[in-house]
Amino acid sequence: DVQLVESGGGSVQAGGSLRLSCVASGHIKRRYCMGWFRQAPGKEREGVAVVDSDGNTRYADSVQGRFTISKDNAENTLYLQMDSLKPDDSAMHYCAVGLYGGDWYTLRGYEANYYGQGTQVTVS
Repeated sequence: DVQLVESGGGSVQAGGSLRLSCVASGHIKRRYCMGWFRQAPGKEREGVAVVDSDGNTRYADSVQGRFTISKDNAENTLYLQMDSLKPDDSAMHYCAVGLYGGDWYTLRGYEANYYGQGTQVTVS
């Protein structure tokens, strides 16, 4: 079985940076698409950034140019570098592995084989 453990969340002031990490244990198929999602209280879950097995990336319009998704296959780790943070970025952030069913261009509709437990990001 696969387990995902996120870390790196916290509280920062607007304009600050955070780097989220997601370490996967278990067998991760190389063809898996991976990504970061977030959900704020009272709002729907939204896709933040996705990376496919070839290393192609896609970002939500709201984070384009500020966030960078990357992965280290050797370490089974997924990252999200978040710069120029805004209060609207405040949410529980989740990593997900084995994405399917969604739209690459809008990042909507994705489901995943595995989700992490989430890490809270608060920007004031």
